[in-house]
Amino acid sequence: MEPSSVAHPHYDRLIAAARALPPLRVAVVHPADEASLQAALESARLGLIAPVLVGPRARIETAAASLGASLEGLRIVDVPHSHAAADAAVALALRGEVDALMKGSLHTDELMAAVVRREGGLRTSRRISHCFVMDVPGHAQPLIISDAAINIAPTLEEKVDIVQNAIDLAHALQMPGVRVALLSAMETVNPKVQSTLDAAALCKMADRGQITGALLDGPLAMDNAINAEAARIKGIVSPVAGRANVLIVPDLDAGNMLAKSLSFLAGAYAAGIVLGTRVPVILTSRADSQAARLASCAVAAMLAKAGREGLIKAVG
Repeated sequence: MEPSSVAHPHYDRLIAAARALPPLRVAVVHPADEASLQAALESARLGLIAPVLVGPRARIETAAASLGASLEGLRIVDVPHSHAAADAAVALALRGEVDALMKGSLHTDELMAAVVRREGGLRTSRRISHCFVMDVPGHAQPLIISDAAINIAPTLEEKVDIVQNAIDLAHALQMPGVRVALLSAMETVNPKVQSTLDAAALCKMADRGQITGALLDGPLAMDNAINAEAARIKGIVSPVAGRANVLIVPDLDAGNMLAKSLSFLAGAYAAGIVLGTRVPVILTSRADSQAARLASCAVAAMLAKAGREGLIKAVG
């Protein structure tokens, strides 16, 4: 049984804010099973998205029949298989016919291969990165965690874009006071631990205006990044320590384990989004709750709004 919505008030507020916006035009890529199609149809019912279903028509219609759902009035782009669906969805985005992409029942690698293609893909001048927007029961604010799905072992140069992407997302979600913790296993700089060196360099880059829009601190261990008492005990004096709402992990392994630990041990919901692309890419998992899928659409809608209003610096 999923936790009640009472345990996830941050998602409730996010979805409510997105419902006040015009529906986002979303290419749903290969919604050929019940879970992915249901997520798209429910998001459309709530007014979050106006879906374009991209995939094999027969399989989409079979999934709809299994759900007892109607596809009347929905545009279906009929293609033979998942690879073709990814290519067609990217083409729709490039032509300006959709504002976002949403992963259906295909592997993330298949979708991202079409997105990151140098010719005909959705790359920008920014490094592409992934963020989870997490609603952790009992935690006073949502947490953004990056990068848990795309960048395996990012270099310092790549982390600059990962951090800036996450900050831009926080502003799009109208999070007050963006505070970025650069995570490591320790809170002191150790020349033998590369993540501590990267964290120190990123903080200085923020001081010099190379990263903007947030307060940064690091290296910080997880406990003193989010728990004020842990920071106090360790004598860390910082406007970020104990109050971080953006967590930047050293590598994909750390991010993936952190996010899934919060999901499966703490009952957190995780909405996944890809940034640094021409349009947001909504990444969902087969294990996602319906609320997390809806929240992912809401995150994309808020990003698109921020882009229209010029709140996110152009990265084309």
